[in-house]
Amino acid sequence: MRFDPERALVEIKREFGEHGGVCPSIERSSTFTVLEPGTMPEIFGGLRGPDKGGCFLYSRHFNPTVDVLARSLAAMEGTEYAVCTASGISAISCTLLQLCTHGDHIVASDTVYGGTHALLAETFPQMGIQTTLVDPTNVSAFEKAITPATKVLYTEVVGNPTLKVADIRALANLAHDRGIRLVVDNTFTPMVISPAQLGADVVVYSLTKFVNGASDMIAGAVCATKDFIFQLMDLHTGRVMLLGPTMDPRTAFDIYQRLPHLALRMREHSRRALAIAQRLESIGAPVVYPGLESHPQHALMRSMGNEGFGFGGLLTLDCGTVQRAEKTMSLLQNEEGFGYIAVSLGYFDTLISCSGSSTSSEIPPEDRERIGLSPGLLRIAVGYSGTLEDRMAQIERAVRKAELV
Repeated sequence: MRFDPERALVEIKREFGEHGGVCPSIERSSTFTVLEPGTMPEIFGGLRGPDKGGCFLYSRHFNPTVDVLARSLAAMEGTEYAVCTASGISAISCTLLQLCTHGDHIVASDTVYGGTHALLAETFPQMGIQTTLVDPTNVSAFEKAITPATKVLYTEVVGNPTLKVADIRALANLAHDRGIRLVVDNTFTPMVISPAQLGADVVVYSLTKFVNGASDMIAGAVCATKDFIFQLMDLHTGRVMLLGPTMDPRTAFDIYQRLPHLALRMREHSRRALAIAQRLESIGAPVVYPGLESHPQHALMRSMGNEGFGFGGLLTLDCGTVQRAEKTMSLLQNEEGFGYIAVSLGYFDTLISCSGSSTSSEIPPEDRERIGLSPGLLRIAVGYSGTLEDRMAQIERAVRKAELV
């Protein structure tokens, strides 16, 4: 039977509040007491902890409310454990720094979020960690780039912003055959794709986006084996523990309260994105969306997807030049009211950005050209406000006025 992330969330033990409330309690304490003095050194020695006697130490280490969210995310991904962090980029950086040290090597997709690209191409080399960037759709390119120093293969399921789809099963098989780890960023496709079920060793998230869904909090998560999560939280060597990207308990509570309707939201994001993409394709607009049969990896994504969740909420529209992209964005926001000119995604309103001059601006222009990121590429994160019929009419009028068809 195929994995069902919605069922997995429903079946996890419900977390009630301290006094029987239907919502979990918010534990704001920074530090926790012990009943006996001898317990403290046992916690520092790893003999006691949240899973060993229910002992908490300090909220940078583990926090009861944040752990509630982590357990739910692990259930959603089908992993043993999870840890929550203060941002998506902290989840990525702590994961890779736990797996790699000076002299190690990473093979990564060349179409990733601009901040991730900067981390891999600019920051990690200063620490002696090198990265080779390759086409995420070419498994052979990953294989050819592996060296004796390679410790990690890294990719996004659906590349930001080109929407190229990686073959997670094939990359997992390649990684495991070579004794290395596959780390997958699933920010674009929660519920839609379950990378751990396809063989990924670690799944990272920017919870800021679809999982949270309201564009009001910054957060991240790492979902993996219990062993790896406890490596991240080790008091002496854990990168999350020592670098300190701590999630606030109130943030964890708010995101946890939104998880029950994540499945509903993802289905609607996907339904609307597909309908809009089909309308644009029918009039000859330069649209890319994995749900279209014209997308090069359409069949692959269908084969990896969880039934009933569609193909995600993002599409792109290639306006060719920055000038035409800006004209189109102005029409969409200021004349048609289709959405807002803003970075990020997963909001209930549609968010539109020109990736080359915003979230992918960290990528050098020559690399953007090589990976097919046009200067005028609009990334459109389709929301679910307003009627679908109105939204399709609005974007069609804007595209025609911008002379994209």
